[in-house]
This record gives sequence, structure tokens and C-alpha cells, in this order.
Amino acid sequence: MRWLTIAAESDVGTRPLAVTADGVPLVVLRPGPGADPVVFADRCPHRLVPLSAATLDNGRLRCAYHGWEFDASGACVELPSQEGRPPPRASLGPGPRVRVADGMVAVAAEDLPAPDPSGLFTNEDPSLRHAWHPVGIAGQVPPTVMLAGREFEVARERTTERWGLLWLAPAEPLTGLFPDPDEDDAFVGAWLPPVRTPASAGVVADNFLDVAHFPFVHAGTFGAAEARLVDRYEVTTEDWGCRSVQEQWFDNPGDPGVAAGRRPVRQRRRATYVYRAPFQLMLRLEELDAGATKTILFFAQPESLTSTRVYTKMLLHGIGGVPDPAPEVVRAEVEFEERVLAEDLALQRRMRLTGLPLRPRDELHVRADLLGVHLRRILGDFRTATPSCPS
Repeated sequence: MRWLTIAAESDVGTRPLAVTADGVPLVVLRPGPGADPVVFADRCPHRLVPLSAATLDNGRLRCAYHGWEFDASGACVELPSQEGRPPPRASLGPGPRVRVADGMVAVAAEDLPAPDPSGLFTNEDPSLRHAWHPVGIAGQVPPTVMLAGREFEVARERTTERWGLLWLAPAEPLTGLFPDPDEDDAFVGAWLPPVRTPASAGVVADNFLDVAHFPFVHAGTFGAAEARLVDRYEVTTEDWGCRSVQEQWFDNPGDPGVAAGRRPVRQRRRATYVYRAPFQLMLRLEELDAGATKTILFFAQPESLTSTRVYTKMLLHGIGGVPDPAPEVVRAEVEFEERVLAEDLALQRRMRLTGLPLRPRDELHVRADLLGVHLRRILGDFRTATPSCPS
């Protein structure tokens, strides 16, 4: 038997530790103080997020993304987004045998788990040449931009303006920009500063459409008040995209009607998600009791294999009980949304995959993932429909 050293025994505690053996990402930890180390593939079977980003609570390993919990044997014992027992595939695959000797922790090479899936939809997928991509806020775009792993001279390429952004399509685009209005006098608009993430644009889009991660990723901003159980919802297919309208309950302490005693803090909202391939997204949140509306336009620029630039614009109406929010209210909303986005980015920086898996068998999809399933299918169809591109 061949043993592969992965860590010093003194470095292994109850905090999950990311290690690698023969190029295979692993996580090692002790299920309790003084317990023998256990090792698993460093990925949750749900969305393949590294379990090295998880936390240990009462001997259970809790995934940082959706709160799935695993015991010391790797069995999934909690799946918060839905009721009932977790399906068998929710459990972690068997970990390799572990040996502790001479102050070092080693694993059996013969027991290493399968490598990460191949065939990922990355930022350098050739099909991305046939789509519109944001390359900067209009009037602030540099002469040369990075897109899908290549540099492009903006002045020589096909471009258009929309939502205050300049869009570029390297080849004849297969899809257009989604038709929702980009200007509305009833709304006050404001940009967040563009940010970069090492996660692929596909993963960024999947994160935006995900409705089950709020209580875990966003516990520091708004997620603590969000329900963990996700109600069933429907998704409507559109041309190279989809849309979902969901009614939810949420806490709205900022509503002036709550302070005046006219409305309870627990209120209803309508959430409308819009997706258009490859990376155009919108979320409109309508507060049905208070009458305010917040729209988040979200666009991703796939720059390279390890870089995605994210553009976020907010459209606000009725925030604070007035049709046109004051500048200080808009500023506060932008700053809050920046904190929300920072929580997503912090987890994305821990991710090890270079793209989004499109094959259903590579992840375990559950009921709450319906929007993400549609995203993967649409991107797969997009890849298939585009003509081959020269390298």
C-alpha cells in the first residue's frame, strides 16, 4: 500500500483543512477534540463547494453554501432547504484510509476519490465568442479588454450600449439582451463599483439565481431572517433564458409603516428572477405590503479562466416610503448591497473548480435548485448551438 503524506498531525484540528494528494483536493479534520483525523474529497456533493470552507458544529460538518450537514462517517444528516430525509446521494463518498505516524497524517493512495469533473463550462469556452458581454461602464471602457481568455481592441469589435454598459460580441451573437426595460422614470438608479472574482461567470450566475443559500452565506446581512425551507416554485422557459416569479415572506424592519404600527415586520414580497444566456441576470423584489420595489441588474464578464468581472446596478422605488429615495437612502442601499455581494465573493474565493458543471450526474440537484438546473441546461444548449470558433 502506498501512503501519501497530506499534513502534519499538529496542524489537523476541528477546523477543516484543505490539502492535496496526487493532485486530488481533500479536506482533513478531527470530528471532535482529540478524535482521530478523517479525510474526504474537498467538495460537497450538492454544488461541489469545498468542504474546507465548512464549519464543525457538534461533530457535524456544515457546508458553508447551503448548510448541508455531514457526520463523521460522511453521511448527510441535514438538508435544510427541504423536509424529509436526505437522499442517499447527498452523503459524502467514502474517504480514504488514514494513517497517523511519526507526527504526520497520510492517506492510502489506492483510496483517493475520483478527481473533479471534467467538461466544465469555463470562462474560456469557445461558445462565448457568440454572445454579448459587458466590458465596462459606458465612457469608462479601456481601449483593450479581456474576454473569454483573449484581448480585444474595443474600437475594432461589434459593440452596443445598454443599461449604461458597453457590450461587446466577438462573433455574431446567438442571443440578444433581455427585453426588460433599461430605463424607467419611476426608479432611481445607482451602480455598485465593479468587482472581480476568481470564480467562473457560470458559477457567479448560478450563485445569483440560487434561492437556498441566503441563511448561510448571508447570515451577516439579511440571511438570518430568511427561511431555510424553500417552497416549491415554477420556472418559465424563454428564448435562451428563463424566468421565475416567487412569493416569499421576509422581515422588513426598515418599512416606515412598521415603525408607525400600520404593518407587521413580517411581510410579503414578490421576487422575479430573469436569466438570459450566457450571463445576464435580473432580480426584482416587490414589497407587496409596503409598496417599495428594488431591482438588481447583474452582469458578468468572463475575462479569463480565473477572473470574472461583475457589474451590478440597482433601480429603487418607494424605499423609505417615498417614490424617489433621497441620495443618502440610495447610498445606504448601495453600501448594503456591496456587503451582500462581498459575502458571495468571500465564498467564491474558496472554490477550487474552474467552471460550472453541466452534466446532471456531477452534482446532486434538489428541489430548491430548479433555477440552477435551467441555467445548466440553457448553457449546454448554448454551447451545442454555437458554430465552432477558431482558437
